[in-house]
Amino acid sequence: MNTKWNHVLAAAVLGLGRVTGTYAPAYAAPAWSLPAQGVQLDNAAKQAYVAKTMDAMFHPAKDAVPAAFTAPDGWSYTTVTEKGLKLEKLENPQGSADRTVLQLHGGGYIVPLHNGYKNLAVRQAVLSQAKATYMVNYRLAPQNKYPAALDDALTAYQYILKQGTPAKQIIVFGDSAGGNLALALALKLKEENLPQPGLYVLDSPWTTLETKSPSRQGNVKKDLVLGETNKVMFHEINHPTYAPAGMKLSDVRLSPLHGDLTGLPPMLIQTGSYELFLDDATKLAEKAANDGVKVTLTVYPAMSHDFALCIPDLQDSIDSYAEIKDFINLNMEK
Repeated sequence: MNTKWNHVLAAAVLGLGRVTGTYAPAYAAPAWSLPAQGVQLDNAAKQAYVAKTMDAMFHPAKDAVPAAFTAPDGWSYTTVTEKGLKLEKLENPQGSADRTVLQLHGGGYIVPLHNGYKNLAVRQAVLSQAKATYMVNYRLAPQNKYPAALDDALTAYQYILKQGTPAKQIIVFGDSAGGNLALALALKLKEENLPQPGLYVLDSPWTTLETKSPSRQGNVKKDLVLGETNKVMFHEINHPTYAPAGMKLSDVRLSPLHGDLTGLPPMLIQTGSYELFLDDATKLAEKAANDGVKVTLTVYPAMSHDFALCIPDLQDSIDSYAEIKDFINLNMEK
């Protein structure tokens, strides 16, 4: 994938940050804290607001250049290379050394780690009160198919363990394709007899690469983030290039929804009722519960895919952040 195409995807698909010539809402990195309230709108106005916001992202100015990421004042932002894999690390001076975040970003396995996710990592660090947060530049499709991203996620996880961090102190965040990757990592850890993290937090997870479900068809027009208006990603999820030739999309390695989830730690799943992956999330919650996992599922009414990432100033997004904070504090020791 060439640099120009990467930029177009990152800016137009989920490139949430300040872009020259284009407005895209994002919290500035310095001194982020959970807002007391967000933008509150009735449903019609909310959908219009989401549509306008996403249209600006899908159609950035031709000369748009993403602003450089800036870590909050007093935080450190460094890069680490482990077995050829680049990890980006944030350290929160107010965070607890007993908590570490591993972020597995979304983007259909084709979008690189970008500033929207780095800003999200700041929010994740604050919400979880984590000292260290790692972001993974995993290899991307279509050049790198399964198991490239999974191998990279495992490398990142093992690196954190090598730093002396107990597994139970790790919180794995995954959204969209990152949710798929987080679940695949969970199954890989079981296979390798490696310890599970303390928690999984999954936002709008893409739990199966299979392309048919009621919400995949019924929410095509309602999902203003991943539906038919997002032509690049809508095509990708219906023709996933991460899948190797000859491997069925239902294969548990691509669709961890079908895997054995017994023994996994507490899991929070957040989704929107308007999104294509609604069934992915609800079926995962049902499967996890049947496998004995302590799971919390929250469906946010009338919200599109990955809403807390894409439209972070809405009240629904603020509510989802608050839920994440409470879930972590309830299920994990400081």
